[in-house]
Amino acid sequence: MTNAVEDVIEVQQLLAKYAVSITKGDIDALLEVFTPDGTYSAFGEVYPLAEFPALVDAAPKGLFMVSTPLLDLRGDEGTGVQNLCFVDHATHDMRIGYYNDAYRRTADGWRLHTRAMTFIRRNGEHDSGRPHSHARR
Repeated sequence: MTNAVEDVIEVQQLLAKYAVSITKGDIDALLEVFTPDGTYSAFGEVYPLAEFPALVDAAPKGLFMVSTPLLDLRGDEGTGVQNLCFVDHATHDMRIGYYNDAYRRTADGWRLHTRAMTFIRRNGEHDSGRPHSHARR
């Protein structure tokens, strides 16, 4: 593990931007945290960045609370895990889980290359979720 302090802080700020942007519904800022060829995985599917706005639009809205990520940065690439607690704005129902991430350093700084969601169920199972209502085109 070669986590330079500056790199760790930059990735932490990147992930904070993800959480704040998705909470506020700022899709443009949310897309900026990914590499152009980035993907998001959940619900048994891998979504390219071009499909991410429609996926976010179809998802419940609320507060994304995330933990400090556990990072392993090596040169210009890295991986990490970040816990998540999502609270639905209308019902205050919660969903919990964690993201498994891959990062890349780009000319614009560190970016998410892949982000995969794992949900933690009440029965203790960890899975990628049930099929989402988002219709792929």
